[in-house]
Amino acid sequence: MSWGTELWDQFDNLEKHTQWGIDTLEKCIKFVKERTEIELSYAKQLRNLSKKYQPKKNSKEEEEYKYTSCKAFISTLNEMNDYAGQHEVISENMASQIIVDLARYVQELKQERKSNFHDGRKAQQHIETCWKQLESSKRRFERDCKEADRAQQYFEKMDADINVTKADVEKARQQAQIRHQMAEDSKADYSSILQKFNHEQHEYYHTHIPNIFQKIQEMEERRIVRIGESMKTYAEVDRQVIPIIGKCLDGIVKAAESIDQKNDSQLVIEAYKSGFEPPGDIEFEDYTQPMKRTVSDNSLSNSRGEGKPDLKFGGKSKGKLWPFIKKNKLMSLLTSPHQPPPPPPASASPSAVPNGPQSPKQQKEPLSHRFNEFMTSKPKIHCFRSLKRGGATPEDFSNLPPEQRRKKLQQKVDELSKEIQKEMDQRDAITKMKDVYLKNPQMGDPASLDHKLAEVSQNIEKLRLETQKFEAWLAEVEGRLPARSEQARRQSGLYDSQNPPTVNNCAQDRESPDGSYTEEQSQESEVKVLATDFDDEFDDEEPLPAIGTCKALYTFEGQNEGTISVVEGETLYVIEEDKGDGWTRIRRNEDEEGYVPTSYVEVCLDKNAKGAKTYI
Repeated sequence: MSWGTELWDQFDNLEKHTQWGIDTLEKCIKFVKERTEIELSYAKQLRNLSKKYQPKKNSKEEEEYKYTSCKAFISTLNEMNDYAGQHEVISENMASQIIVDLARYVQELKQERKSNFHDGRKAQQHIETCWKQLESSKRRFERDCKEADRAQQYFEKMDADINVTKADVEKARQQAQIRHQMAEDSKADYSSILQKFNHEQHEYYHTHIPNIFQKIQEMEERRIVRIGESMKTYAEVDRQVIPIIGKCLDGIVKAAESIDQKNDSQLVIEAYKSGFEPPGDIEFEDYTQPMKRTVSDNSLSNSRGEGKPDLKFGGKSKGKLWPFIKKNKLMSLLTSPHQPPPPPPASASPSAVPNGPQSPKQQKEPLSHRFNEFMTSKPKIHCFRSLKRGGATPEDFSNLPPEQRRKKLQQKVDELSKEIQKEMDQRDAITKMKDVYLKNPQMGDPASLDHKLAEVSQNIEKLRLETQKFEAWLAEVEGRLPARSEQARRQSGLYDSQNPPTVNNCAQDRESPDGSYTEEQSQESEVKVLATDFDDEFDDEEPLPAIGTCKALYTFEGQNEGTISVVEGETLYVIEEDKGDGWTRIRRNEDEEGYVPTSYVEVCLDKNAKGAKTYI
């Protein structure tokens, strides 16, 4: 089966078919090129997706990825990143092994096709020229034959006419002979050209055209084979990355199988365990007995003293609840109120004060309501340092629950130990370098390293003192030390030579969950003993220095959190000026301090003794 014998007369159709084949090949190249672009875009989107959900460094989100489920999720993101890399490999291999080769082959194919059809057209032109020569000689032979026949007829006519002279007859005879000779010459020429044309035509249809069409057929078959090879390469490029993609998927499955729900539950306990004991039972308070209280007994001031014996709560159960309540109320004393201060009263009488004390006959809130409010609120246990404006985290993490504080302190001790080891390694390196300089003075001056060595030694000593300080706090939290030692206090730099004042309870300290003020003095002492761990957080803070004094112009009943009650004409210490919010921070004694409206007091600052006068 050959195009040269079967399609000898389909030159134009073959030319169209081969051009269609080249267009098909270019279409395949375009398809693969768009596939590579899709693979690159898909890989880019996968990488962006993986990067989007990666935890940010030095953020709270990064700390949350300690759970096995989160680690498995990170492993999945990493595997997806590798998965995207395999799609990039697919794109690169398709571009290099298919697109580049096919593009080069298309150019070669176009050149070969052009050459073959050029030869075909040249053969066509040659046979057409031979055909024209044959037609020309044939027409000339036909014309000469007709002229010879007419000359012969004219001669015979002249020869038969008796009236024509002999000379005319001879002339006609000679003319007829000339025409016959021309016809014979045309016949011979026509015969020669005809033979030549037949030979050329035979060569054209049986040699030239078959050879040319055979070349075109082979070219087309190579194109078809090349398309098939490209399709195989297209599949092999995908097949080559399947094992690696399978490993990526296996990695995701392995990460999923590594999830340990029990371990994650334990991590939740370690992350949020406070170390507090659950509150004890609340004893029954019998309201069937007549209270027999006077108006003065039910007032806020007398409930702090004379109304105490009526309390029915047991000391033991109270000791487990009050550590939460006591610190929260103490915090409310020392935190600036989050509301504008009331305007000065029109008169100095307590009844004219908008924020005056409650009426003695005001109905108390039910005990269950107060208890529910207490149980749903989060305990905020802070040290005095965190109560300053700005709310900085205390160095000893005393604002955290015991268990979380222990973890933070242990983490700090580990970090300091690593820093000490790093500094010691640096000191050893400097020491070795100094020894080398001593043995080989031409390499350097040993004295030039003394300053650096002294600096490193000083850093090590500082880090050791810092480590001892945090270890003391850690030992205290873990129960190895009953209380913070004087040595640890000196190391922390937050203690003076005197013992810190004990934080006595104030009006807010006596507030129980039911809203009453009936706590006994003996029960307050018991609460202090049971809440030693909480009170220690306040021992290392020095009181703020007094910067002046103030005189109360009006009576102010501080019932909001962070405020303090004052009586008209009372003189108190000013420990913090008005910061523009309308409140001034004052102190009555070493324990009672809080905020009062600036418009309620007359402030006199002692600028000479500012920052040096401390109330103790």
